[in-house]
Amino acid sequence: MVIRYLSRPARRTTAVRATALATGALVCLTGPAAAAEPAPPKPPPAYTSSLLDRPGTQVRPGPHTPPLPRGLSALSWVVSDARTGEVLAAHNAHRRLPPASTLKSLFALAALPRLRPETRHTVTDRELSRVGGGSSLVGVAAGRSYRVSDLWRGVFLSSGNDAVHVLAGMNGGWQRTVQQMREKARALGARDTHVVSPDGYDAPGQVSSAYDLAVFGRAGLADPQFARYCSTAVARFPHGNWSYPIQNTNRLLTGADGVARYPGLIGVKNGYTSGAGNTLIAAAHRGARTVLVTVMNPQRGGFAVYEEARSLLDWGFAASGRLRPVGSLLPAKPRKAPDRARQAAAAASILPPAATDDDSDWPALVLVGVGSTALIAGGVVIVRRRAATVARRRAAEGEFVP
Repeated sequence: MVIRYLSRPARRTTAVRATALATGALVCLTGPAAAAEPAPPKPPPAYTSSLLDRPGTQVRPGPHTPPLPRGLSALSWVVSDARTGEVLAAHNAHRRLPPASTLKSLFALAALPRLRPETRHTVTDRELSRVGGGSSLVGVAAGRSYRVSDLWRGVFLSSGNDAVHVLAGMNGGWQRTVQQMREKARALGARDTHVVSPDGYDAPGQVSSAYDLAVFGRAGLADPQFARYCSTAVARFPHGNWSYPIQNTNRLLTGADGVARYPGLIGVKNGYTSGAGNTLIAAAHRGARTVLVTVMNPQRGGFAVYEEARSLLDWGFAASGRLRPVGSLLPAKPRKAPDRARQAAAAASILPPAATDDDSDWPALVLVGVGSTALIAGGVVIVRRRAATVARRRAAEGEFVP
């Protein structure tokens, strides 16, 4: 029987060997990747969001795509598929404009989940004291008690700023609601919107875009409460011991004031102020498709916002499936950082579970050698590519290259 005694230098050698193994493993994991030829490019997506960043009209028609409607005067508009989020066509999609009461759609997205519909609340004078002059009202009265669901019908049907102020007060206050709306917009990927007044009342710096309004409309239709309120044409609003009828101000939904009702319309929200002009989020369902359009400030005035929305809805249904989308309403996915922990774990898995004094140093030396060779090869490839690139550029510029 042979007994060996381990000395301290042998242990130190073992530690050095383990370190060399780890270093070589990491080099092998990273070195070949740098030297390898790049992977073939992935096929381009069906759309590119950069198109929506450009001014003017953006559409990618196919051989059977119908032409866009003529006579559109809106400063900005978007046509999208509410189910997939694909943008079918757009005009100045990200132009920042005052949104008027279409901003109430974002208010609802932020506050609806925080307020139970059956809750009753007695309105105070203070809650109504800051309602702007000339605001649209549903008739909320101080000292009277209302259910939250009644107030929401006042928001969606009558576009009542008085109902918005009361609900915002119940939601924690005006400024807290502003902050919640800003956070909700960012979470949805709506980067053009800046909220100052939750009811959409004209305020310095308050803007949105046709793109962002489409994002809000799509998100709202996915919420059962929101979808039910925005598609309601007529309801009754309480006033003490009796109630009175209220009608949705979206004329494409009700067919009021000589505007023909649009078949299959399911909302969403209209708006008007002197600073914003007419604005509209409109969605309609037909067969298996739901088309969503947003229209901001048509220059023809009157009820042109409804007629231009009608023509865009018609075009959206006719063009669906016959073109390539120009963008998406879905927020961009964040890029993932390199998984250093996974690389370290992979390197650790290559190391032997334990080392003894009679283990050979050759595995460590071979591993380090292989890794070093890979790094050198990668450097040679990079230098050759750079030299070739410089030569091509000089040749293109007319410089003589020997």
